[in-house]
Amino acid sequence: MLNPARNSLFDRYLGISRLLAGQLDFDAIIKAVADEISHIIPHDHLDVCIKMLDGKYHIAYESGLDTAWSQHPPALLTGSPIRTLLSGEVDFLLSGDACADPRFHFKGAFSSPIIELSLHSRLHVPLKVQGDVIGALSCSSRQSDCYTREDVENARAVADLLAPYFFALRAAEQAKRSAVIETEARAREEGLRFGALKLTEALEAERQRIGMDLHDQTLADLTRLTRRMERLTHMPAVAGDMLEPLCRAMQQCMHDLRQIIEEAKPTVLQLFGVAEAIENHLERSVRESGQPIGWRMIDESGGSLRDLNPTVAVALFRIVQEAVNNAIRHGQSDNITVRIARIGQLLCIEVEDDGRGIADIKETAGHGIDNMRTRARLIAARFEIGSNPAGRREKNGTRMRLTLSPDFPVLVEV
Repeated sequence: MLNPARNSLFDRYLGISRLLAGQLDFDAIIKAVADEISHIIPHDHLDVCIKMLDGKYHIAYESGLDTAWSQHPPALLTGSPIRTLLSGEVDFLLSGDACADPRFHFKGAFSSPIIELSLHSRLHVPLKVQGDVIGALSCSSRQSDCYTREDVENARAVADLLAPYFFALRAAEQAKRSAVIETEARAREEGLRFGALKLTEALEAERQRIGMDLHDQTLADLTRLTRRMERLTHMPAVAGDMLEPLCRAMQQCMHDLRQIIEEAKPTVLQLFGVAEAIENHLERSVRESGQPIGWRMIDESGGSLRDLNPTVAVALFRIVQEAVNNAIRHGQSDNITVRIARIGQLLCIEVEDDGRGIADIKETAGHGIDNMRTRARLIAARFEIGSNPAGRREKNGTRMRLTLSPDFPVLVEV
């Protein structure tokens, strides 16, 4: 004769199996089967904790009472009140008064919800797949001495039903995370590859510009001076007034050559730092422009620029250098302000002018703006350029803003 109690229990197990079908996440499974499990093992609180693949952390999913166990995932396995079960040291945990049971309370244990919610009776069995513990099923009651060894066996049967589903979901979640990480890595790699290509093009263009400057101006001047000096060597007497123009021309060639070298290698930056190099470039550029332009350099960074990675420092200087040059050459500005500030953990550099501004950034973007944007991307900085909100009404003005974390690792040598 069939035992009605066994038949009823068997029906509950079948009900759990049916409820598991089609569930796609951990929380959905717990909420779907909690009621059926309550007919097998009465509880005030039900939770399943799943070990992460690294074996160091676990995540809890709950039904019934809300606790801090599921509100702060993931948690260290070493701090779990049931760490001995999750590590395989014991095959089950059964307690009539978990609030006072020393097995759940030890130094560093995350056991406060047991006390706060008065979870006296606790029953824990492992979730096993192919002999490996992947997590645990836990039932708790506010009544003392609520569970027996028979409940342990029933909980094991429920755990055997749940374990394969949780194992498959954990594998799917890991695959999803790995796919996301791989996609993000590929996107970063592609962005860096594109940025490096643009930077290479910019450096090649700069090299060609320097070569043309040397060829078209300095080399031509030196060639002309050499020929004049050759002619003088054939003259019986050379007057001082004939050598003076040659000396002036030679000095001008030397000045031009120093100018080109200085633009190619910012020695002030190497010797004194970013802020000093920016101020020096701003002052010299305005002075040599011959235009009545007012300028200000405001450094509120608290010395943050001094500790920058050399690669980041060069990139920042080049970006600001280009922005200042644009304001002087093309902006028709009366005033230029460079402001450096530390905002929380971020470093912010702004170059503002009150010139004619940029009507359409897409139409006016060229090598200069593209180079600034590329350099910013390669040091993980946020680059913004547009109208200056403080510009005059008859002129929109331009503001370039650069924001970055000074501690961000450099990925590409700029």
